[in-house]
Amino acid sequence: MAATLRPSADPGPATGPSVSVTSCARTLLRAASTVGDPAVLAGAAVEAAWLTAHLATWPAGLLAPGGSTARPDNRVEHLPPVQRGLLVSDIEAAGTPILLVHGIVSNRSIFTLLRRGLTRRGFTNVLAMNYATVATDVRTAALRLSEEVERIAEETGFERIHVIGHSLGGLIARYYVTRLGGDRRVHTLVTLGTPHEGTYAAYAVPTRLMRQMRPGSGLMRELARPVRGCRTRFIAYWSDTDTAIVPQRSASLRHPDLGARSVRLHGAGHLTLPMLGEVVHGISAALAQLDTDGSTVRRGATPISRRSAATRPYSPHDDLF
Repeated sequence: MAATLRPSADPGPATGPSVSVTSCARTLLRAASTVGDPAVLAGAAVEAAWLTAHLATWPAGLLAPGGSTARPDNRVEHLPPVQRGLLVSDIEAAGTPILLVHGIVSNRSIFTLLRRGLTRRGFTNVLAMNYATVATDVRTAALRLSEEVERIAEETGFERIHVIGHSLGGLIARYYVTRLGGDRRVHTLVTLGTPHEGTYAAYAVPTRLMRQMRPGSGLMRELARPVRGCRTRFIAYWSDTDTAIVPQRSASLRHPDLGARSVRLHGAGHLTLPMLGEVVHGISAALAQLDTDGSTVRRGATPISRRSAATRPYSPHDDLF
């Protein structure tokens, strides 16, 4: 195992072209053209409200436990209908651990609504981890993630788990899965607003971590290398109005060796992605089945209306669908 978990040496700074002026100009023009879009305006308002709420809950995220692992309890008489339905239809899917990995300058509190939504829908092992973001890099954090996954596997008895990563957290998880052999442990990796192809916004701060997230960086070139035989299923959520990812489509996952499904959202902000009703529902539907062919549509799953979900936070009433 120790031989497998060895990050590749940093290929060094990017040798390709610097920031593309044309690409940035196109992004700005697209952003300007959507200013009057009602969905974009509503999304901006929700993003601002969620930023305020996240700042208020951020201290609690440092102190709150990440969740305890346990072997699934197969009793159903005390459960509400939604939770009971998943447990009855697929005990293994309901009990498979789900690990939430936050992004930069954040902590597990960013997943408050997502975690509640998954638990209410019947998933019994929803966990979250904290890690240092400012003084680390993607490769170091991926090793830390590997240790956490191994601990969860040992404590629960499950050989494979699911991972959901927001922003930088998704990039760390992807590195673990594709470069450190983590595909043997991760059944499904869901990324939310992750800069899979880098983001020009990373040029704003000259730190080692931010340099890794720039388009064409050594890390980005390493992630673009072949990943033959990867066993992990990938789902990448991205928003066409995510101001942290420039250009926005960089948050979709396009790699010839990865079984990836990218889901485009309209009008959603970067911080809002983990709290959207559509995202909670889509992840729940995907993780409720342990398929291996990349399909994410489960019989009996009712999709939430795409018209309003991109700007509507998750609500417990969503579980009535």
